[in-house]
This record gives sequence, C-alpha cells and structure tokens, in this order.
Amino acid sequence: MGSTGGHGGSGSHHSQGASPFDMPHARAIPLGINRAGSTQAVGSLIESLLALRTTVSGTLAGGGAIAPTPLIAAVDQGTQSTRVYLFNQNQQPVASHQVDLPQIHPQPGWNEHDPYEIWKGVEECMVVALGAAQEAIGPVEVKAVGITNQRETTLVWHRTTGQPLFNAIVWNDTRTADICNTLEAELSGGPDHFRAKTGLPISTYFSAYKFKWMYDNVDDVTRAVDAGDACFGTVDSWLIYMLTGGAHSGGVHVTDVSNASRTGLMDLATCAWDPEIMAVFGVTPECLPRIVSNAEVYGTVSAGPYEGVPISGSIGDQHAAMLGQRCVKGEAKNTYGTGAFLLLNTGDHVVPSSHGLVTTVAYRLGKAAAVQYALEGSIAVAGRGVTWLVENLGIASDPKELEELAKSVDTTSGVYFVPAFSGLMAPRWDSSARGALLGLTGYTTKAHIARAMLDAICFQTREVLDAMQVDAQAAGLSKIKTLRVDGGASQNDLLMQTQADVLQCLVRRPQFQETTALGAALAAGIGIGMWTEEEVLLSHAYGSTDFRPNIGPKRAAERFGKWNRAVERSVQLADLEDERDA
Repeated sequence: MGSTGGHGGSGSHHSQGASPFDMPHARAIPLGINRAGSTQAVGSLIESLLALRTTVSGTLAGGGAIAPTPLIAAVDQGTQSTRVYLFNQNQQPVASHQVDLPQIHPQPGWNEHDPYEIWKGVEECMVVALGAAQEAIGPVEVKAVGITNQRETTLVWHRTTGQPLFNAIVWNDTRTADICNTLEAELSGGPDHFRAKTGLPISTYFSAYKFKWMYDNVDDVTRAVDAGDACFGTVDSWLIYMLTGGAHSGGVHVTDVSNASRTGLMDLATCAWDPEIMAVFGVTPECLPRIVSNAEVYGTVSAGPYEGVPISGSIGDQHAAMLGQRCVKGEAKNTYGTGAFLLLNTGDHVVPSSHGLVTTVAYRLGKAAAVQYALEGSIAVAGRGVTWLVENLGIASDPKELEELAKSVDTTSGVYFVPAFSGLMAPRWDSSARGALLGLTGYTTKAHIARAMLDAICFQTREVLDAMQVDAQAAGLSKIKTLRVDGGASQNDLLMQTQADVLQCLVRRPQFQETTALGAALAAGIGIGMWTEEEVLLSHAYGSTDFRPNIGPKRAAERFGKWNRAVERSVQLADLEDERDA
C-alpha cells in the first residue's frame, strides 16, 4: 500500500461535492520550460539552467575544462508530496527539493490527485534540485533518473491524446468497497479468491478495483477501454510516460514489477499479467503497460535540462525503502509514517501467508536478475496516532513535545491504547474495531496516554512481525534478529527503544532517513551499470543508531499479552458510530 511516511506536508485540501475533470489537451511539458501555475522563481531558475547547459556539461566560461560530478536523480512521488534527491557516486545526497501535492476529497472516504499536479510537482522538483546541486558543488552531469512512488494509486489516460480520463484514485480511497463486497460474495474463494496467484486479498487498496470503478462509472474511460484507446497505469507508469515524451513524442508505457505486483492483476510466480483475473475486472491487454524490472533503461528524458538522460530505475515506495535499507533474504524493515509498513525479504521464492499478511515482490534488479519476494504487513496508525494526540486532543504542541511528555513517566500505569480509528489491519483485518483507551484511573495523566500511544505502535509492529516469523520459519527462514527502521516517527528515540523492548531484537535506524529516495537512486544506478547489485546490497554508505532491548523476554511477553486483551475489547464497536447521527 502506498505510504505517506517520509513525505512531509499535507498539501492543500479541496473538499467539494463533485469531481469535474476538465483538463486541457495533454502533452508532455518539457522539463525546463515554465508552465501556468509555476512560480516566477521556478521560471527564473529554469531560464538560468537552460543558459548554463554548457556549464552543466563541464565546460567553464573561460575555456578551461572541469570534470562534472556524476549524479543520480531520484524522483520520490508520495501521497502528500513530491521530492527529488540528487545523489553522488558515493550514494551521498548533494541536493533536493520538495513540493506538496494537493488532495481532492469529493466525498467522505474518497481521495483523488490531479495527474497534472503530480506531473507539475515532479517537473519543478527535478529542475530546482538540479539548480541547487550546481550551486552547491559546481558542474554536474546527471547520469540516470530513478523513480519511486505511492503504490496502487491508479490512472487511466487516452492513448492518442495522452489526456488523463479521470483524476488518479489514491491507494487509500474506499469507493470500491461495494465492488469488493460483491466479488467476495460471488467468487468461490471469498476474500482470498485471488491470493494464490497475486498474493493479495480482495481489498479497496489495490489498483484493479479502482480500474473497475472507473470503467463502470466514468464514460470517457469506458469508451476508451472499449475502443482500445486507454492506457492503464500506476504513478510510475504515468511519470515514465510523461518524462519520455507523452503522446506526441513516443512516451513509453511500462510499469515495474514491484508496482505491478500491487495491482491485483499480476501472477507472482510468472511476473506476468493474468488473463483470467483481467477478465474479472474487464481489463483488456491493450490498456496494460509492459512489466519491466526495477533496474534497466526504459527510455530517456525527452526535453529540458535532463534531455537524453536515461530513466533506469522504477520501484514502489516500500520496496524502495527495503532496497535503501539493503534488506536481503531474511532481513526486515519497518517504515513508520502515517501508518507503518513492515516488509520481510523472503528470497527468490513466493512465501504464502496463512496469518493475514500480503505476499508481494520485493524487487528485481535487472532483466536477468532473480525476482526477490517479500511478506508485508500494514499498520493503519503509527505517526497518525501521534498527530491525532497533538492536533485532535491538544495533548502536546508537536511530536517532539509529545515524546518528552511520554518520557516524563516510566510506564503507562496500566493504560493501554488501541488506535483502531478505522478498524484493524494486518494481521487481524477487522473493520468492526474502533479506537479504545483502557485502564484509566484517577491517577492517569496525559503523559500516560502519550506513552500508551507509542506503546501501541510497537505492539502492532510485534503482531505483524510475529505473524511474519511463523510464515517465514515455515518456509525455512531464520528468526529475524534485526529490524531496520525509517520514516518520520522513527526519529522518536523513546519509540525506537520501546520497539526494541517489545520485539526483543535489535532495532537499527540509519542516519540518512530518506531510504525511499535512496532506493530509487540505487535501482537507477544498477540500471546503467554505475553499481552492481552485489555492491549495493553488501555496502552501507551511512552510519546507524542501534537500540537494544532493556527488558527481558518475560516482561515483554507480559506487556504484549495485556495489550492483546485490550485489543479484544475494541472489536464489534463500529455500530456505535450511529449514535452521532441520532
């Protein structure tokens, strides 16, 4: 599932009763040419960059030659923002730029993005980051572009005009609930009908259900699909298509294997689209992108300061974070963002889950490389819980103050928080659950509540990791001894120490936290031969902070057991919401 971890800023929010989609004729706006809506500062920078093309290539005005610094550009397109990092050959960042992405909420539970806003943000970030790199280190030469993106978010555009036929439907949008419920009732396998092939349950998260909704409800999409004029894709597909020229300059229509594995249409064993599943959703072969590896040249940037630069890496955000953390077979990472996403690399064979987890592709680093697979568990509330205490309850003014508040007490004094604001995800998958705060006494203070929320994030992670251990050990993998962590909430030292205590294993946090962008850069570098897969996976360019358990296994098990008792009291509460309408 897509992640908001590491993508700061909420963007601007547009609440509206309808979602009109009237966009101009689509074209790939050349990078480096200002367009409506861009700031004057960006326009000025673009002009400067175009004027300094000779400097970028390494020739000084005075005639002396200077070798430009080779860089890899990583486009990190997230749910709430877009950022671009430029990395040198030592995998160190030299410049970056970030912009917010506006959210569109036509109805409760619906979330959309304007495809052109996605593209405009990528344009701006690529250009501004390049200018910042020149200013910081002098002449540079971008050798390759890598892309990482919010997963499952779905677009459909017209093959001839290149014009999007509807807004992008975001991964966390729930409008497809009725489609999911109908399929569960009609298909013989119920919610797990497709799991044997795709590794995924029937769920509103995945792209196939969003495509079916568009086909059933958007006339332009229906007509284009029926006429063979539709292009279906996730955000990686859209960006590669636009960067390589769009409809009028030979735009390339591909998707990488990690993003394809999140559509619900790909057979994990063959890494190919499955005709039987496609038929269920009304997806035609003509509208699907070609599936490619995470590290190969897909095409080149068509115009602007990056013109001719190969696009040689594409990988979904959580998979990119796994690569950025150098997780090989038997190693796991957890990204603590709005939610939390825990992935365990299971090597080159598919490991099915019997404990509520998702089986997915980890990465494939080249056309001839073996596919690496993973088990994944998603937690709905991690950093979101901290934000909720700050913004909704006003317990603290910001997350740092909340951490200090939680540190002011040694324990929760028997208070347990179950942050099931919209149900429980992996491994329980119980939509009837709701948030619960238990064990309150006259002694309870806001400090105990703050600490209970941090504990809850750690207990949820243990639930997922315990399920992973069982599935992985059944497949012959060893017990996980180290959990690699990243994401905004991982900056909280108390949270990380509590996580080590609860898990009874080493928790390792890298000094450079933007592992998603780093993963995209590593994939792109492998794609052009700057690094080999072995060099990437065996090296670590950054130091880390380690957190080791401060309590014993017995105490950890007791605390986890009590939290599970609290969780049992949080289920079958969704119907209480009706009281607010009384």
